[in-house]
Amino acid sequence: MSEFRAFSAPGKALLAGGYLVLDPKYEALVVGLSARMHAVAYPYDSLQEPDSFEVRVRSKQFNNGEWLYRVSPETGFVPVSTSGSKNPFIEKVIANVFNYFKPNMEDYCSRNLFIIDIFSDDAYHSQEDSVTKVHGSRRLSFHSHRIEEVPKTGLGSSAGLVTVLTTALASFFEPKLTNNVEKYRNVIHNLSQVAHCQAQGKIGSGFDVAAAAYGSIRYRRFPPALISNLPDLGSAVYADELTHLVDEVAWNITIKSNHLPSGLVLWMGDIKSGSETVKLVQKVKKWYDSHTPESLEVYAELDHANSRFMEGLSKLDNLYESNNDYCAEVFESIEKNDSTCQKYSEITDVRDAVATIRRCFRKITEEAGADIEPPVQTKLLDDCQTLKGVLTCLIPGAGGFDAIAVIATQSVDLRAQTAGDERFSSVQWLDVSQANWGVGKEEDPETYLDK
Repeated sequence: MSEFRAFSAPGKALLAGGYLVLDPKYEALVVGLSARMHAVAYPYDSLQEPDSFEVRVRSKQFNNGEWLYRVSPETGFVPVSTSGSKNPFIEKVIANVFNYFKPNMEDYCSRNLFIIDIFSDDAYHSQEDSVTKVHGSRRLSFHSHRIEEVPKTGLGSSAGLVTVLTTALASFFEPKLTNNVEKYRNVIHNLSQVAHCQAQGKIGSGFDVAAAAYGSIRYRRFPPALISNLPDLGSAVYADELTHLVDEVAWNITIKSNHLPSGLVLWMGDIKSGSETVKLVQKVKKWYDSHTPESLEVYAELDHANSRFMEGLSKLDNLYESNNDYCAEVFESIEKNDSTCQKYSEITDVRDAVATIRRCFRKITEEAGADIEPPVQTKLLDDCQTLKGVLTCLIPGAGGFDAIAVIATQSVDLRAQTAGDERFSSVQWLDVSQANWGVGKEEDPETYLDK
């Protein structure tokens, strides 16, 4: 595998299942997003030293965005930084891809330098203090700050990075992968889940990695012990245990392809702040443990509302496919967003379910001190619900001050509708839409090259 090749993976919005997705009892709805993380793998190069590999990962959109790691079979493929700059997500991807493929130096002595460039679409980061430049044939935003200093919008940049970097790095060892990502999608997913959990220092639910690998899905998580029971990186048995986990162990995970109803689109509105998901999750867990059995009742109500929300979306999708006069009436009512909406259960079922979800999250916000739907977001969502063409809106994922999610008819233009309206002065509508496809090959890698 010597030619340039490029891959990309989508972002995510967890529309149903926030917090509950951490428990295998509950199912979640994850929508893949058109905002994508990109990785360009360069042709093989060689180092003068024949006894180790070097992986260079570059992110030219951010200040000081280069990470160099040496990797050797002699040290169990544990990456060693040679640049002084470390990134735990990149580091764990390198460790797990090398341990899975177990390359020997004899086969790679003249091709042991791997160079990968990473790019991110604008929607992943707040665009304040950024400059748009043409790079290759693509328009990208470049930031004057380091990557960890630029506020994120909560669309799954770390999961997208891990998944697309895993794919690109694996393509050095498996030549058939580039033109047949589908065949290796499960391997990519499993390796990415391991690397992402290790980089975070905890076993997360994995919905963001699953969306990066598979696109829009209904998701039920894997048992955390699958990853927590792995031996330490660098141990003599790590590579074999990892390979067994990736290739042979049943993960007991639910990943079912899904999509928003035809005729409806997703809008994401960034309020230029962002949230620390880990701290929110910790506060909610503390509340849950100290408020049983009431907290269990709240979760049961949330789960029921999530199910009704997903069922309501499915009914709208089936209705749209019928393409009859009644369907036209329902969608026209959503377009008007007036009192006629109350006539149609297809509309009220979805809105009532989301109202319950939001009410439960406000209760947790108040009792746990975790800003899942803080008052400023409540007002913003209530204002969004009055806009023409809006079916419903909510705080996706862990909530907080990340981007809000709005489901609207495909003909509506929220940018035009909210322009000049003081109620939406803090909102930047992101250039994203639903994406049903997961990680995959980009057909023209030359478009990334700055010639």
